[in-house]
Amino acid sequence: MAEREWFDKDYYKILGLTNKATDKEITRAYRKLAKQHHPDTNAGNEEKFKEISVAYDVLGDAAKRKEYDEVRRLGPAAAGFGAPGGGGGQPGNFRNADFGDLGDIFGGLFNQGSRGARRSRPQRGADLETALHLSFKDSVMGITTAVNLPSDEPCHTCGGNGAKPGTGFVTCERCHGRGVLNDDQGPFSLSSVCPVCQGRGGRIVEACPTCQGTGREPSSRRVNVRIASGVEDGQRVRIKGKGSPGNHGGPAGDLFIDVHVQNDKRFGRRGRHVTTSVNVPITQAILGTTIEVPTLEEPVTMKVPAGTQPGTTMRVREKGVPADAKHAAGDLLVTLQVHVPKKLTKEQRTLVERLATSLHEEVTS
Repeated sequence: MAEREWFDKDYYKILGLTNKATDKEITRAYRKLAKQHHPDTNAGNEEKFKEISVAYDVLGDAAKRKEYDEVRRLGPAAAGFGAPGGGGGQPGNFRNADFGDLGDIFGGLFNQGSRGARRSRPQRGADLETALHLSFKDSVMGITTAVNLPSDEPCHTCGGNGAKPGTGFVTCERCHGRGVLNDDQGPFSLSSVCPVCQGRGGRIVEACPTCQGTGREPSSRRVNVRIASGVEDGQRVRIKGKGSPGNHGGPAGDLFIDVHVQNDKRFGRRGRHVTTSVNVPITQAILGTTIEVPTLEEPVTMKVPAGTQPGTTMRVREKGVPADAKHAAGDLLVTLQVHVPKKLTKEQRTLVERLATSLHEEVTS
């Protein structure tokens, strides 16, 4: 049975980890090994893949992992499984023990009663990943949008029972319809899911041709998500509770969105500030002027002081990333590119030379 195997199999070692591994490290290791050993790949190994999957089924579930660690810590002697001096779990060795209490302890440890069948515990749904492509403006201002996620639904042919229409089920000959098998261990009766019928109590006579007996078929669902203002290219956004639904009343998993931001010809980013550049004629830079500056919303006017130098950066307040609970609004940083004409008429050149002379600047031909 599954719990008995916990004494013998080091699931951490199977995944190439130690018992100090974080949840993320466990998931990362499982995905890598599952991809490497999947039976559909050229180098696939079905037995290894099953072993990896069983290890992740335990370590990837917080409640199961806690139980597994406790079982490994207590060791076989705690349950009388052939421990030295334990007589293989004979009740005579527990003469002064309170078996009711022990049954409660191990019943809680394995999520089952001392004589009852294993109960289905709530299981958290799987996390999902998707990519989202945003315009530059939407990444700065924030947006509510929808993403399509892979899902499944009851098979339309068999209604979700996995059997070909017109056929049905037969009672499992191994568990006689109970769905579980009991393993008596002296004062304990530990139960495991029947490996033949997988706990269903019966088996399909003929599998549904649409879902191949799974009772489910691929589908998709649209999920509305809110992307906060200021998200950056390459950032991963976590949306809690938007992953796969949980089983047996468990919570849904999370949705992880990898954001990709399109480049913009006019604007850029510097932290929470938006950057842009504007061309200013040389005469206006010398004399001073008022210019119109584009923003991500409506254009604004900005005063350019007389004598402004090329490359000067000016600031338009609160026209960058909008403020939120943790940050003040960013600004629009405007770099002034002074435009110098490449060609002058004879008259224009004469005027410029006069200006240079009046400024006591040397004029060369």
